Amino acid sequence: MTIVREDFGVHKGQKVDIYSIENSNGLKARVITYGARLVEMHTPGRDGTFADVVLGFDTLEAYEATDTFFGATCGHYGNRIKDGTFELDGATVRLSRNEGENHLHGGVAGFDKVVWAAYADERENSVTFTHVVADGCEGYPGNLVVKAKYTLLDDDRLLIEMSGFTDRPTILNMVHHSYWNVAGHANGPVTAQVLTVDADFYTPVDEDLLATGEVRSVAGTPFDFRSEKAIGADIDNIPSVGVGHLVGGGYDHNWVLRDFGPGLRSVATLRDPASGRGFTLRSTEPGVQIYTGGYLTERVIGKGDRPYQTYSGLTFETQKFPGSPNFSHFPSSRLNPGEVYNHLMEFQFFADR
Repeated sequence: MTIVREDFGVHKGQKVDIYSIENSNGLKARVITYGARLVEMHTPGRDGTFADVVLGFDTLEAYEATDTFFGATCGHYGNRIKDGTFELDGATVRLSRNEGENHLHGGVAGFDKVVWAAYADERENSVTFTHVVADGCEGYPGNLVVKAKYTLLDDDRLLIEMSGFTDRPTILNMVHHSYWNVAGHANGPVTAQVLTVDADFYTPVDEDLLATGEVRSVAGTPFDFRSEKAIGADIDNIPSVGVGHLVGGGYDHNWVLRDFGPGLRSVATLRDPASGRGFTLRSTEPGVQIYTGGYLTERVIGKGDRPYQTYSGLTFETQKFPGSPNFSHFPSSRLNPGEVYNHLMEFQFFADR
């Protein structure tokens, strides 16, 4: 298929491009070099009507100004690190702090806030973004080369592959941060959409949404999505979170996925009963942060000048567990020279009948 490149603006003197990737069934992904972001994903419903199912903006300026991380590739470390510090080989590493006293999604100028190089491969129907990170950026040790590759296949799978290597011991936990609404990005809250999550346990958080180090069963809690359930069914019964410097509600938690080991494993299925649109997600990572957009408000004006609102979309950030550099019993995010970090997500889109 032909991959179309167009101009999308200029960021700090660097040209930003947008690439359109389409498959033989008419599904279309659009990605931009600023933040290696997915900014559109068009999929059909049961009646054949296509809708764009990721939240986003129409302009580069809106992406530059936002703190939502819409569609971004986040790193070095996706999720939160308490006090922006951790120990590595006996030394204290001090990171930038961009959420109160804590470090979130790579810091003040993480991977989401830079222009990546891009290479389109029409044979694979893919676009690969690359970025070189200097030693000490946001406080992280090591020069780093990272990639984020988007491939749209004719069997209606979207593959997102993140990879990296370093010249010094460091940590790396890249996450993809699209907000999904399979009814269509501007179709209101996702609370009536139904979700299954292939996890028996989750990791609780404190009032600042920081992992406590605990691992608890989902049984008998609002976090039990082992059987298909409306997202809004128990959303008002979630223990209060974010009552410190944050204000909001809903889910913003990490689930511990089953059967962690080499290769892809099932993560979740999201389905909109009204339109029939949905997807299943598989990943190579041990956890998934599901965030239901509790901090979105109508001040966030999305594509087509449509205001978003609380619970307008939800993220599936497959990952190591939050705060893992400070919890030895959590999966390690350490990356050594000579090793390659690989993180694959596979979205299989469908329309139920």
